[in-house]
Amino acid sequence: MQKDRRIGEECGVFAIYDPDGECAKNTYYGLYALQHRGQESCGIAVNNNRNITHYKDMGLVNDVFNDKILTKLSGTMAVGHVRYSTTGESMRENAQPLVLRYSKGNIAIAHNGNLVNKDTLARELSITGAIFQTTTDTEMIAYTIAKERLKSGSIEAAVEKSINRLIGSFSLIVMSPQKLIAARDPWGFRPLCMGRKGNAVIFASESCALDSIGADFERDLLPGEIIIVKNGEIKSITTHTNKKPHSMCIFEYLYFARPDSIIEGQSVHDSRMLAGKYLAQEYPAEADVVIGVPDSGLSAAMGFAKESKIPYGIGFVKNKYIGRTFIQPSQSMRENSVRIKLNVLKSTVENKRVVMVDDSIVRGTTSKRIVKLLRSFGANEVHVRSSAPPFMWPCYFGTDIPSRDQLVACKYNMEEIRKLIGADSIGFLSTDALKKIIPDARCGYCDGCFSGRYPVDIQTE
Repeated sequence: MQKDRRIGEECGVFAIYDPDGECAKNTYYGLYALQHRGQESCGIAVNNNRNITHYKDMGLVNDVFNDKILTKLSGTMAVGHVRYSTTGESMRENAQPLVLRYSKGNIAIAHNGNLVNKDTLARELSITGAIFQTTTDTEMIAYTIAKERLKSGSIEAAVEKSINRLIGSFSLIVMSPQKLIAARDPWGFRPLCMGRKGNAVIFASESCALDSIGADFERDLLPGEIIIVKNGEIKSITTHTNKKPHSMCIFEYLYFARPDSIIEGQSVHDSRMLAGKYLAQEYPAEADVVIGVPDSGLSAAMGFAKESKIPYGIGFVKNKYIGRTFIQPSQSMRENSVRIKLNVLKSTVENKRVVMVDDSIVRGTTSKRIVKLLRSFGANEVHVRSSAPPFMWPCYFGTDIPSRDQLVACKYNMEEIRKLIGADSIGFLSTDALKKIIPDARCGYCDGCFSGRYPVDIQTE
């Protein structure tokens, strides 16, 4: 039976150079702040006197690591990763960072994104004798870099050449015995920023991870940029910058990122507030209260309430101890899963006309259960609003969007979706509004999953 789940979070990467130590513990806190981006597995690799050691396992950050393990992971450089599998199965072998030993030494690699040409790379690498230990495209990136390193004078030169072979999204961290390297794909699909704390240099998927260790945000990496840190000295390689249209995934602002993060100069919380504002303009409702579905729907609900002048209320209490791996072995448990994850504040919705704002509607099954739950707690009317446009196309760059035959908007029109989920009315944010929700962003965006327009020629690749 098809799993009933929401859109999968992206992976998260964190890396630090700190000559004063405490790298592993700072990485632990950074990963903790990025836990929303991946909850299947996590890992940390450290460099101590040019010797790379690592620890990784399935599970959440606080379940995998403890003081004893972190104490053993001492060094002046570290790279960490939280994973959600968009490519590769959910198993321990696919946990990152990936540590590779080859003739030039050791490297550790952590990667957020998805390669469009991974099948072509896999065939080419297999012909040259590569034996894959995982089912991830991260291993293909690692082999590509290692192969180029044999012909290059430095690890950064190998990374620079490898980017010519990598098509798709990647925010990448490479740690060699002497250097810490961060790189971003030429389209800039996924976020990657740099910060400082004293003598330390930090890279992270989101600025909230810098905040978690008291580091100062310095800047976002440019699309295609490679930054090398060696003994505290920083070097930037920009041969791949300004070669492709900057195409940040718009779903980072709508769903993936934490609301307290700032990506490309744009506050994520402000973006979601604006999404709610324009949603209220496009699909107004006569109602008594506006509520949001935790977590990504809350900011959008606030924006909807502010624009519509309808009071905002706390409609749901979320069980914070239920992760993505919550097991639903039977149909009865599957049907009760919404009640276990979310409970309704009866005093907010009873005998009221309710606007329920969610971050997206994928298959419609979860929305149907939430609408039913609200009615069981006495809501007179339930008006469903999605702060994302309808999903119409798959994503090839790391977002876990199902095939078109599973997307509710591909199978039904608006009125049919409304009847399917049992709502009194329904509305989706328009694709035209997307450009208006990131007014402060220093980037363009990819909305391929909504529009079918991709910055990469998918058919060719």
